[in-house]
Amino acid sequence: MTETTGSTATPESGNPEGADGADEATPAEGGDKGSRRDRKGRADKKSGKRAKKGVFARLALFYRQIIAELRKVVWPSRNELVNYTTVVVVFVVVVMAFVAGLDYGFSKLSLWVFG
Repeated sequence: MTETTGSTATPESGNPEGADGADEATPAEGGDKGSRRDRKGRADKKSGKRAKKGVFARLALFYRQIIAELRKVVWPSRNELVNYTTVVVVFVVVVMAFVAGLDYGFSKLSLWVFG
């Protein structure tokens, strides 16, 4: 059974008791009321655990996750960065010239038609 709770980015993800979820019966599988209460109890424990974390602890975790994600980024070299910047600037200049040409042409056309 695949685990769908939590995120892979946090070490706190997963079931809090380390259960793989195979022993839980869903209502479609014909689970009894006792198993539903057990699942509810575990969900309450989990939300209680999350509720105990303070604002500063959650902010610290958030920033640790940001740093971890930034370490995974493949940063461009200086030469690649210069090439990418040059391509973007040249493209913007070409598009600006095209739009300016259309603007000039439409303004001359409107003066010729309307007078």
